[in-house]
Amino acid sequence: MLIDRSRNEAKHYFYSMKIEFYKYQGTGNDFVMIDNRNNVFDKNNLKAVQQLCDRHFGVGADGLILIENIEDLDFNMIYFNADGTQSFCGNGSRCTVAFAKYLGIIEKQALFLSTDGEHEAWINDEGEVSLKMHDVESIEKGKGYYFINTGSPHYITQVEDLKKVDVKTKGAAIRYSERFKVEGTNVNFVKFGDSQLDIRTYERGVEDETLSCGTGVTAAALSLADHKSLSSGVIHIKAAGGNLKVGFKRNGNVFSDIWLIGPATFVYKGEFLID
Repeated sequence: MLIDRSRNEAKHYFYSMKIEFYKYQGTGNDFVMIDNRNNVFDKNNLKAVQQLCDRHFGVGADGLILIENIEDLDFNMIYFNADGTQSFCGNGSRCTVAFAKYLGIIEKQALFLSTDGEHEAWINDEGEVSLKMHDVESIEKGKGYYFINTGSPHYITQVEDLKKVDVKTKGAAIRYSERFKVEGTNVNFVKFGDSQLDIRTYERGVEDETLSCGTGVTAAALSLADHKSLSSGVIHIKAAGGNLKVGFKRNGNVFSDIWLIGPATFVYKGEFLID
């Protein structure tokens, strides 16, 4: 049977939409970014989100981010995990600030809305972004673990040899355990130093290890501060994808003035045809 390819291709194109996107990464945590101020992308189309994030059949990313207009703030950031679920993302927020600067929305300071509320951020000439996180008023500490919500929930556990940890298997076992199987949690494996730590993270929504997680390194830094009884300072974090810093102050059990600091890098720009 002969196939009329030109007709099929024309039909496919007619029912498809070409989307302009930008790829950014923050210490290996990578994102598809879309300027959606003119509503070019349907944020209810979760299939398109999954398609764009797919590393085999799409652009490939840990998440997708939309920048939209919002009254009284610089922009609204809408973040999707690779599976289409929504959450707050620290590294994604830092990359969005860099993207907003590229678009001319901001210069050095940003005030924006994300899933967990309003955030302040600064970007310097070298592309390092400092993101102010919300105060953390309580932490859960148990035998061999911490559980801290820094905009997204994080389970933190110390290990002796970080290189030997099967992050995907062990992370999934905790993420889908009886306690967390409904809402899920991110899982962080850490090795503490005096004012620094190494970390590897299993991310819910990605359901695999990622090279870095902003809310994860923040939660891990606060767990180290509690473990070492630190009242303030800067924690240096080494993730698989690069180095980050977390500054904080502490008064009793309340952590405030929390800043997630690190690079946010443009990778490339392209177009994608969405079915």
